[in-house]
Amino acid sequence: MSGSHRKTNVKGSSNKTVGSKSHKSLKGALSHIDAQGKVQMVDVSNKNITNRIAVARGHISISSLALQTIRKGAIEKGAPLQAARLAGIMAAKSTAKLIPLCHSIQLTSVDIDIKPRLGGYDIEACVQATAKTGVEMEALTAVSVAALTIYDMVKGVDKTMIIGKIRLVKKTGGRSGTYRSK
Repeated sequence: MSGSHRKTNVKGSSNKTVGSKSHKSLKGALSHIDAQGKVQMVDVSNKNITNRIAVARGHISISSLALQTIRKGAIEKGAPLQAARLAGIMAAKSTAKLIPLCHSIQLTSVDIDIKPRLGGYDIEACVQATAKTGVEMEALTAVSVAALTIYDMVKGVDKTMIIGKIRLVKKTGGRSGTYRSK
């Protein structure tokens, strides 16, 4: 363990640290940590219901042989891009089951776009809901699982694929307003 991290016991004390900050100072910064340093699900009961949109992107790098095989429709397991779109949609709908502190949100739309790029594919998820909390995690989960699905279906041809650059690029709605990555 590095010098800025201390081991803490489960019973808790007010001087616990995460990184180099005490839990008391983290309460305002991390809404999933209570004053005693315990993990909690955020209470959204007093938040307004607003239209929420989140867009996430990622990339999967694939060998030229594997790209040719995909584009010829010759992957033995089937159509990886179609399977990835479906998997991304299903993942967005299941985010609360995968990420422990996410709220279950009734999504109104999930769109997965997979665009060919030199050396691979860019994957984008746009997720919408009318809810009390945002859909950023749903969009990020959709991109991640879509990329993993491509990997799973193509690994027989290329085990060197690299999944990366997964990030939130836009979010609208809610108290914090609009965010756009630079």
